[in-house]
Amino acid sequence: MFDIGFFELLLIAIVSLVIIGPERLPETVRAVSLWIGRLKRSLRETRSEIEKQIGADDIRRQLHNEEIMRNLEATRRDIEGAMEPERAKRMHDHYQGPEEAPDHAHQEHSSRSDEPPKS
Repeated sequence: MFDIGFFELLLIAIVSLVIIGPERLPETVRAVSLWIGRLKRSLRETRSEIEKQIGADDIRRQLHNEEIMRNLEATRRDIEGAMEPERAKRMHDHYQGPEEAPDHAHQEHSSRSDEPPKS
């Protein structure tokens, strides 16, 4: 994290010893160590909380997407169900062929051809 080598640590220790003094140095090191520990713990808890929130958001997003997919599938089935009778009717009409004229239509036409044309 920090690029501090042995020489830098030794320099910090010597300056601390001169400024703080040998009597209070162990107490000061202990207090600084506790603060660093608390800071690390706080950062770790914050990081885990953020990861939980991000994980919860991913789960929430996935559930929302699944709900949308279920709604789309239900809509597709409804549309296909509504179109099915029309599709069946078109197929029936297509394979049945053209309608034939009733027999009396042929008779009228033939009886008219026997009559002489009117002038």
